[in-house]
Parts: sequence; C-alpha cells; structure tokens
Amino acid sequence: MKTKKKHEPWTGAWFLELAVIIAVALGLALGIQAFLVKPYRIPSPSMVPTLEIGQRVLVNRIGNRFGDPKVGDIVVFHPPAGAETDTCGDPDAGRGTGRPCDKPTPKRLDTNYIKRIVAGPGDRIAIENGHVILNGELQDEPYIRECGIGGACSFPEEITVPAGHWFMMGDNRGESDDSRFWGPVPRDWIIGGAFATYWPPDRIGLL
Repeated sequence: MKTKKKHEPWTGAWFLELAVIIAVALGLALGIQAFLVKPYRIPSPSMVPTLEIGQRVLVNRIGNRFGDPKVGDIVVFHPPAGAETDTCGDPDAGRGTGRPCDKPTPKRLDTNYIKRIVAGPGDRIAIENGHVILNGELQDEPYIRECGIGGACSFPEEITVPAGHWFMMGDNRGESDDSRFWGPVPRDWIIGGAFATYWPPDRIGLL
C-alpha cells in the first residue's frame, strides 16, 4: 500500500533560498548590462531611416575591448565637449568652412551619442552633398537619407583622421550633428557597437 508523500511545510529557509536566487539573478542581469550588452533608446532623428526616434537597440560592450571598430559599424560613444556647441578643436575647420573638423575638443561629454563610423585612423575623408568620399572614392551608402546641397552637406577639402580616432556621421545627413562639426572620436570614448534592435516589435532585427 502506497503512502502519500508529505510536503515539506514552507519555512524561513525556503524564503531565504528564494531571496538568494532572486539576488543572484538580479546581479547577473546587472552584470550583463554593465559589461556585456546594454540597451539604448534612440533620442533623435539623426540616424533615420536606419533608426527612428524611440527605437531601442542592444549594444555589445565586451566586443569593443577585443578589437577596433570598423567603417560601417553603428556605435554608441561619448562625444567631445564641442558637440554641444558645434565647436571644433581646430578653429579653421567645421561648420561654415570647406573642410570637416579634424580635431575634437580635448574633453568629452558624459552623454551618449549613436552614429555610424564612416572613416578610421589614417583615412582621408571629404563630403559631397552628404556622401562620404573615403580615400578618394565615393562610398556606396544606400542606408542614408539624402542631405541636399546646403552648407552642412558638402566639405570638399579633404582631411586625414588622426591616429586612434574614428569619424562619425548620422545616416540622416541633413539632420545630424556629428564629426563634421566637432571632430573625430578617440578609441577610449567608444562604448560599443549596436548590433540589434528589439523595440518596437515590427522593427526587431539585426543591424
């Protein structure tokens, strides 16, 4: 004759075990966000049509520690202090001149920006009607929104990106404050590469 197994009564030890499990899970989640993958919300139209305002992306933080970013990557980074006022570290370059800014202001902002890398260390870059001319070759950029022919769209005088720096531009070339106006970004200011979008549901996918 089988006897029914008695269930152990809920005790203080059970609640302690549950609390430990929750704490470990929370710690793992925070650790993943701090060191591996972090979500970001798109705050402006500078990356339209690739990324819309309010869209959420996931950023790979650990990959940034094992290799340099490359041209075409969408990255989250700290901009130079000149980004808030379109101030170029080289007063002879930037907005209203014939060439893009080739020197950032030395201090960085604590805010986060998201842009696309269009040139890396040692690359030569000029801009024609919002299109990048990289090392003398007009780039194929099917993902951008056309800039037009305004003063912020063309910088025909070529510059060279300094060693250890990357040149950032938004895909919405006519509505983006970027390296054209406040200079390239040093390696240490790049947080990581955006690799996927998870919100809204109809735009879930890899970047």
